[in-house]
Amino acid sequence: MTKAYPSILDDLGRGAPTGLVRIGGGCIADAAVATFDDGSEVFVKRASVAPRMFECEAEGLRALAETGAIRVPQVLAVGNEALVLEMIREAPRKRDFFESFGRAFARLHDCRGHAFGFPHDNFIGSTAQHNDPVGGAWRDVRLGDGVVEDGSSWPEFFLVRRLRFQAELASRQGHGNELETLLSRAEKRMAGLLAAAPETPSILHGDLWGGNFITDERGEACLIDPAVYYGHREADLAMTRLFGGFAPPFYEAYQETLPLAAGHEDRLPIYQLYHVMNHLNLFGGSYYAQSKRILQRYVP
Repeated sequence: MTKAYPSILDDLGRGAPTGLVRIGGGCIADAAVATFDDGSEVFVKRASVAPRMFECEAEGLRALAETGAIRVPQVLAVGNEALVLEMIREAPRKRDFFESFGRAFARLHDCRGHAFGFPHDNFIGSTAQHNDPVGGAWRDVRLGDGVVEDGSSWPEFFLVRRLRFQAELASRQGHGNELETLLSRAEKRMAGLLAAAPETPSILHGDLWGGNFITDERGEACLIDPAVYYGHREADLAMTRLFGGFAPPFYEAYQETLPLAAGHEDRLPIYQLYHVMNHLNLFGGSYYAQSKRILQRYVP
């Protein structure tokens, strides 16, 4: 084919692709399958929305892969405007798909970090996601060999780095300051609820809903499009329930493998609020009213 393909594909050492077929992708990036003369295929994402977006996604995929808990596509090449991944051809789900998925997701969350946050800022969709721990830069908060965060800083991290950031962004984007005002009034109660279930930091996918996993050739779950950081695992599970939820065996198997603390249903909307406000900032529309309703639940 002509040179109408991302130059990053030349880095693979397979020669020029013989085909580049666009496929259905997300709302942030274009997706295509590149085919080479040897018959091999790779998955290519392209966009020019935010600098370093693909480098951050690659870093998150590698962090998830290092746990060995659940499959993610292998990163083959990455640049500012493109990300090249292992091509995974989807197959039908195996019979116990969601049960197996739930157990694997619990094993992922049982991989712990030393602090809440991540070594670098990244993105949730195309929105910046700030990951510095509240105690300072990631590299500066190590507490010593074998010692990790006890969970006490999580409420402040989530309120400041996640909710307050999104509420302030909504104001800057012309949605008014009512969400900021409501959040200020609700923060004390929210902090108390989040503090009721202290845990050491788990590695999180960060943006897991029905569109951010695929079924691999073995019929098992494979995670894609992460927004990785170390946080409270309830935050990850809350997103899985935001847009229709997963099948009940997923949650039953998860609970059997790594039980949640009492009161998690009361904390669920707080965690979902982050994603609802992010959707407001990305897409507008009805997400404003939904954000407001969640906040009003926690205003005294």
